Amino acid sequence: MALKKLKILVEKDGGVLVFEQNSAITVLFNPNKLVFSKSVNWKKQGAAQRDVPELQFTNAQPRTLNLDLILDTYDTPDAEKKDVRLHAQKLFKLTTVKNDKHRPPVCRLSWGSVGVFFQGVLERLEQQYTLFMEDGTPVRATSRCTFKEWRTNYDDLNQQKTESSDTAKIRIVKRGETLCGIAAA
Repeated sequence: MALKKLKILVEKDGGVLVFEQNSAITVLFNPNKLVFSKSVNWKKQGAAQRDVPELQFTNAQPRTLNLDLILDTYDTPDAEKKDVRLHAQKLFKLTTVKNDKHRPPVCRLSWGSVGVFFQGVLERLEQQYTLFMEDGTPVRATSRCTFKEWRTNYDDLNQQKTESSDTAKIRIVKRGETLCGIAAA
């Protein structure tokens, strides 16, 4: 069984959120770790003479995914060592604005049998070149990537559970219904 490589599926040009397998960026070396982060915001409620004031949830931040990708064209059997910037440029394009979308593309990260495990945008990219040929051609780099979770408004609203008591609800009362019956339902 062959080692499965992590793939970054890039949003296709056009108006719909579509991803193509054949235009995916396949990493040269799988990352050795994936770091997921999530934070939520809590507001302190002012209360006199309290050691621990009551907290009220306000909102959540999107998850982030941090990973380091090793780009290396030196350790290949080919006699001619290719410029590693060809691979680094593919990642850099994930941070640039596409004309038809007026924003950088959305990405889906997929790996082996797990399939797609994260959807987001490349929020931060740091590329460090660490090995060069005699003529100055870079052949090894590390790309430190931070992806921020991204969903359409439609998908996000569908994932929210609006049954909580602090969410306004509307009910159209029909003939024959009673307040007691509505409350029981």
